[in-house]
Amino acid sequence: MAPQKYVVVGAGPVGSLAALYAAKRGHDVEIYELRSDLRDPSTTPLNFTKSINLALSERGINAMRHAEQEKLIEDVTASTIPMRGRMIHGKRANGELYEEPQDYDIHGRTIFAIDRAGLNKRLLDNLEALPNVKFFFNHKLTGADFKKCKAWFEVRGQDTSSDRPAEVEVDFDFMIGADGAHSAVRYHLMKYTRMDYQQEYIDTLWCEFQINPREVPGESSEKDLNAKFRISPNHLHIWPGKQFMFIAIPSDDGSFTCTLFMPGSEYTKLEKDSSQLPQFFDEHFPGVTSLIDPAELISSFDENPHLPLISIKCRPYHFSSSVVILGDAAHAMVPFYGQGMNAGLEDVRILFATLDKHSAADESNNPTDPSGAADPAFQRGLALAEYSALRVVDAHAINDLALQNYVEMRASVLSPAYRLRKFLEELLSVHVPRLGWRTKYSRVSFGNERYSEVVAKSEHQGKVLVRGLVAVLFGPLVLGGVGLLLAQRGGRSSEPLIHRLVNVLFRRPT
Repeated sequence: MAPQKYVVVGAGPVGSLAALYAAKRGHDVEIYELRSDLRDPSTTPLNFTKSINLALSERGINAMRHAEQEKLIEDVTASTIPMRGRMIHGKRANGELYEEPQDYDIHGRTIFAIDRAGLNKRLLDNLEALPNVKFFFNHKLTGADFKKCKAWFEVRGQDTSSDRPAEVEVDFDFMIGADGAHSAVRYHLMKYTRMDYQQEYIDTLWCEFQINPREVPGESSEKDLNAKFRISPNHLHIWPGKQFMFIAIPSDDGSFTCTLFMPGSEYTKLEKDSSQLPQFFDEHFPGVTSLIDPAELISSFDENPHLPLISIKCRPYHFSSSVVILGDAAHAMVPFYGQGMNAGLEDVRILFATLDKHSAADESNNPTDPSGAADPAFQRGLALAEYSALRVVDAHAINDLALQNYVEMRASVLSPAYRLRKFLEELLSVHVPRLGWRTKYSRVSFGNERYSEVVAKSEHQGKVLVRGLVAVLFGPLVLGGVGLLLAQRGGRSSEPLIHRLVNVLFRRPT
């Protein structure tokens, strides 16, 4: 098959990986990015924050693994910090501060903290080394005709004789939109397909803070590297506040990127008098003011933006054979499952697996092509239709899970019921492995099952656990009552009745 011209809009991790997949398949790839080169430290980062740490899990790693760039995986994993679980911070009734670890996985598997800019740089560096890839930074998508396969970009930062920036017209065979939650590609795609679209802002804002590294005198040996961290570097730290929370994720320089998630009404109160912030933290997030100087806490709150959290669902993700959207452009989600980037990278793997499957067809089903030769556009159209149908269900599932996990992180981690279910599920996964019993979190973060299948299996496990607990707790009472009833009726056989009780308690859901 002759090379096609692929235009990728968005040079973040998802767009960069999509470009890498396309280039490795021999296509001519052009990457258009609204901002300057993302490897330049002066480039304004995402959401106008100084640094963003991400949680990389198996899905994202697996997607990069399938790019068949061994050096990429080596470089990426070398710059990560393994996080084996959550560290819950709080204060006991007697005023004593405590830290309570909760491992993510009983088998010892971890997720990885990684700097977004560092990951992006490694992907772009790999792309730059390929001869069939071109970059176009400071290019804003202003229009697209997905029937004629043309797009128009406004070129920023150039001196022109007119007041308006110059505009260029670009032809393409296939466009991939990976330009974030406020996607320009999605905006123009809506003009060509009947897209169902749902956008929701939750009543929570977020603000970034920093825990600075500890100064270690002299030259530290590799053994002493952890000395620069003020708290454990191998955990995601959570100060749960029921209606809000504060979290900290490690960076390889010894610092922690911290985020305050809180309803807008609480932000409004503190914005009126930010000098109350240290007192607020001491009340709700005990111990933080010993890690972040109160003056720094106030200055970060005053200077850093207070940003909203958006959840976006839409369908379909494509039009004909000419365009598809991936990542946040297709399914922006709140960050509470750590799956936003991982799901976007997984989009890339599944998209190209679907494209490969259809492009490998020996002959075309296109009735307008009697020769039987496979037409790239026709085959791609079939692939995109299949991709949308497959991926929408899973993207909606992880969007919902991310919203639900906010309640878990800020409140449920303190709940005895949550801890009991986690304990029982892990116990079964270790001692009765043939049942295939796993926690929902381990299925999401340490495997590659479809998100929709994870939800279905988790719900089934929950129902079985409830029935089992009911049987254990109330079984003796029920059986005792049955025995008493049978005795009163003259001792008729109890076997059929007992069988019916067992079937009611443990029957599989239909």
